[in-house]
Amino acid sequence: MRCGIDLGSRSVKLVIMDDAAKELKATNIYETAKFYRDYGQRTEKGLAVNFEALGFSEVTALTATGYGRNTINIVGATVIPELKAHMLGVIHQTSLTDFTLLDLGGQDSKVIKVRKGRMVDFQTNDKCAASTGRYLENMAAVLDISLDELANYCENPVELSATCAIFGESELIGRIVEGYSTAELAAGVNYTIYKRIKPMLSALKSDTIVFTGGVALGTAIKEFITREMGVEVIVPKYPQLNGAIGCAVCKQSA
Repeated sequence: MRCGIDLGSRSVKLVIMDDAAKELKATNIYETAKFYRDYGQRTEKGLAVNFEALGFSEVTALTATGYGRNTINIVGATVIPELKAHMLGVIHQTSLTDFTLLDLGGQDSKVIKVRKGRMVDFQTNDKCAASTGRYLENMAAVLDISLDELANYCENPVELSATCAIFGESELIGRIVEGYSTAELAAGVNYTIYKRIKPMLSALKSDTIVFTGGVALGTAIKEFITREMGVEVIVPKYPQLNGAIGCAVCKQSA
């Protein structure tokens, strides 16, 4: 059995894959600190993953990527770049070889252009939280609704012009005072995300965009991209686990 781990800033995504059949046998998502605390063992060589505690004692190979790959030494792990992991994850999940990948994570966003199964260009935004899941979490808290509910509003968006996550909260509160509905405000928040990622998508545009990351679980951003850019947007079966899946299949794709 092969294990792929995406060490995200907010959560750790883990998949177990049958090495021969390339089929997922188990998947899970853990809060990052809890994963390290409950399933990590400090050793002289670094942090060892306690697969027995996870219930996956048959793991024979481990590949890791993500935010924590450069700060935490995972014992026995082959470490690969995030962009490669996410590209391989999409190819495995969709069988596509020509596409543009949009991944919206907890604290960064990335767009990758893939042709004939190879990355030919990419852009990332890891300097500002305004186009990430963290921004959506903060805005959902201001609106007093769940993140799941927020992610599905896309009609009649209120104009929000602030480009900073902190100033964005203040602007949203101002719009609440002006009497806009929760649905319009939530749609405005989602449209702000779209406006932030549109330049990257336009620069690396394809006829098919594959949308991954936790934000892809909602419908609003997908709807804005489809409606305004006139392209097909595909959300794979496991959008949140895509990087971990890419790790798990990396050996076969090498």
